[in-house]
Amino acid sequence: MTLVRFIATLTSTAVRQMKFHQCRLYLFCLLALLAIPSTVSAVQFHTSHSDPIAPVILGMTGILFVALLGRFGARKLGLPSVLGELGMGILIGNLAYLFGFDLVIVLREGPEIFDTVENLLQGEAVETACMNALSSEKTECVLTLLQGPHGNELIQVAHALDVFSRYGVIFLLFMVGLRTSVKEMRQVGPDSLRVALIGVLLPFALGFVSSRLLIPDISLHTSLFLGAALGATSVGISVMVLQELKMDNTRVAHIILGAAVLDDILGLLLLAIVSGIVVSGGIEPLQILVVIVMTSMFLAGAVYLGPWLLKFIIYLVRNLDLMEAKLFISFLFVMLLAWMANLAGLATIIGAFTAGLIMHDAYFRHWGPESEHTVCIKDLIMPLEVILVPIFFVLMGIQVKLETFLDWQVVTLSAGLLFSAIVGKLVAGFGASRSTNRWAIGIGMLPRGEVGLIFAAIGKSLDVIDDALFSAVVLMVVLTTLLAPPLLKRSLQPGSD
Repeated sequence: MTLVRFIATLTSTAVRQMKFHQCRLYLFCLLALLAIPSTVSAVQFHTSHSDPIAPVILGMTGILFVALLGRFGARKLGLPSVLGELGMGILIGNLAYLFGFDLVIVLREGPEIFDTVENLLQGEAVETACMNALSSEKTECVLTLLQGPHGNELIQVAHALDVFSRYGVIFLLFMVGLRTSVKEMRQVGPDSLRVALIGVLLPFALGFVSSRLLIPDISLHTSLFLGAALGATSVGISVMVLQELKMDNTRVAHIILGAAVLDDILGLLLLAIVSGIVVSGGIEPLQILVVIVMTSMFLAGAVYLGPWLLKFIIYLVRNLDLMEAKLFISFLFVMLLAWMANLAGLATIIGAFTAGLIMHDAYFRHWGPESEHTVCIKDLIMPLEVILVPIFFVLMGIQVKLETFLDWQVVTLSAGLLFSAIVGKLVAGFGASRSTNRWAIGIGMLPRGEVGLIFAAIGKSLDVIDDALFSAVVLMVVLTTLLAPPLLKRSLQPGSD
């Protein structure tokens, strides 16, 4: 029997035995798997281009297509979109690497390629640029590709995708800030405050200790960053579950949401402190104090001076259309604060989050009451987020090297990080009062999602998290995100208190 007849027979048998929607799901999975080789082949550069931007267009289109497949598959399975995009990145990254696709081999090195480009722009030779940015075992492989006939195109695509993904992270945190308000932060109750404090500090401590115990020769900076990655929370997944159960207006939901807001602030502050320690090269009380003061001054200055600056800029552009004004001002404002945060020695995402906290539609009074506006800021920024953020998640997946899990030490560290991540957030739920469902609150804080990935990406860009540790963090993010929805539904059933 030929391969075609075998597939046809298998398919007809499956159709008779499965329901229609099951067939459709399996057919999608089959098409996705078949599309992966053709997608990756599309970004293999084998012809010359009259337009130098053509390889970038082709590479970005291929990555977005992969992201679309992942998002569609995740929705069909009832999973968060981020897991679909991340999973497709892991799948295509490792399969394409096995088959020797040049672009994926380069993309797997992540921010180190960005550093290579920076070294090249500073006038270094290709060999020197690679040696200064990549580890010795990676240099030979990447250098062979970059010195090949399509090396220029490969570096262009890798660099462009890295830039787009960084923009995606900025808009992602800006949207998180837009969904939060300073008023809600001021009104958050003591329950949320206690849950947030425990939910950041305990996972950080557990992650730090477990990494030191499981890998004795691990550096102090690496342990600090691993602990910081465990303190993050992505509450959007829990919110979707609460909305599905029609419990989004309950006390439990309010405590989870309030704690998540404070968790973002504390997590970003912790990120600033840890990053400052890494950059300075040591733990100095004065240096930590400077970082805390700088972060606090930046947040306070932005929150109190930002509205005044916004009103002034909006007054200057009052002759524009409402849509133009909202889009241009929002884009410029988030970029300005992201740049200022970097100028203050902080991560750009802190500035992006702060811009989202400040920005809201009520500032645009010149065009009439907010209730009469035909468009809102969220609707205008969302297309940018929808296009750019999936690039970040797919690239994060491509950088997960499954071969690193062949090392038993990496497997044990992954288990230790997962244990620390789960226990730290579950215990945080007991920071709420006795009258509430503490287990549900702890489980609601469990997903790491996109925030944990951002922490891991920053750690890798600072060269304190290697490929194996990055893969371990991504595994922790995936499992906590998968575990939270079913556990939360179960904990919210009647009689589960």
